[in-house]
Amino acid sequence: MADKLQNPVVRVERRRARRYPFVASVELVDLQSDVQLQARVTDLSLYGCGVAASKPIPTGNKLRIRITRKGSTFSASSKVVYATADGDMGIVFGRMEPNDQMILEKWIGELPER
Repeated sequence: MADKLQNPVVRVERRRARRYPFVASVELVDLQSDVQLQARVTDLSLYGCGVAASKPIPTGNKLRIRITRKGSTFSASSKVVYATADGDMGIVFGRMEPNDQMILEKWIGELPER
């Protein structure tokens, strides 16, 4: 037991895909409360995005997300994986239509490598 206290396990967050800085308008619909929020995407990956909103949606809530940028709209089911008191949220994408997957891949493909 003492050995566990002296050598604590450190968990390192590993993302499934690289995140890219990305700015776009986003509409979030909380499926639990039916609340609709307009917010801003701050970063994007193939599996999720960061969002800055006026108020957070609770962690674990399921959403419908619609991101609009340069005349294209991406939508998917999604879930809040973290939320801070100041409105920053991490969103993981769930089921999406093939056309939405293509839009997402196109947007990421157009971003400069960093």
